[in-house]
Amino acid sequence: MKRDSIVIIPTYNEKENIERIIRKVFSLEHPFEILIVDDGSPDGTAQIVKDLQKEFPDRLHLVERSGKLGLGTAYIKGFEWSLSSDYQYIFEMDADFSHNPEDLVRLRAANAVQGGDVSVGSRYVKGGKVKNWPLSRILISYFASVYARAITGIPVHDTTAGFICWTRDVLESIDFNKITFVGYAFQIQMKYAAWKLGFRLIEVPITFIDRELGKSKMSKNIIKEAALGVIKMRGNDYGKRKDRS
Repeated sequence: MKRDSIVIIPTYNEKENIERIIRKVFSLEHPFEILIVDDGSPDGTAQIVKDLQKEFPDRLHLVERSGKLGLGTAYIKGFEWSLSSDYQYIFEMDADFSHNPEDLVRLRAANAVQGGDVSVGSRYVKGGKVKNWPLSRILISYFASVYARAITGIPVHDTTAGFICWTRDVLESIDFNKITFVGYAFQIQMKYAAWKLGFRLIEVPITFIDRELGKSKMSKNIIKEAALGVIKMRGNDYGKRKDRS
């Protein structure tokens, strides 16, 4: 049976945010479901989700992993789970409210109504904003996207964005074995793969707000991976090209 929309939220130590973000998504008019992919959070995040599953048994799902294995592999696990469960629209979203759950409706509409294959919640198109980040962090993020566009040619202004709606066709076409990065580079590589396979990417302006609770997962290694990874990802065969007939 086809199912409509699943929001994948990877977690590691998000006990301050997880219940609030789940309840906010479920308060929306559209009947989104949620898949939490938890990397063995020692703070009890997964247990909070299990308790909430009693209240939302048909809408809240949980995959537990044994340790901190990286954002990219968490999303790949979520993609595979969602495809096997026959969802049509598959979302990426952070747990910390840096992404406004109310924008899920707009991202879905960009694909379902406007004809996109991938919709990207973008900080760097007209109408997009960043709040509560220091200037240094904004500049790193912005110029990372400029650099990625220059190297790959991908027509996306916010290449490192992690607030995304994928249609089922896109994720079925991408060979996940060719997606080799885990941080910012993962986000760039997935968009690049979709574009190289002929899919249409639409950027939807959003306001990104830095987390208020919990700790950021940003590190120097993630930035280094993105800088070097952009060069390595060019020219790969990422899967089955979109049939334009």
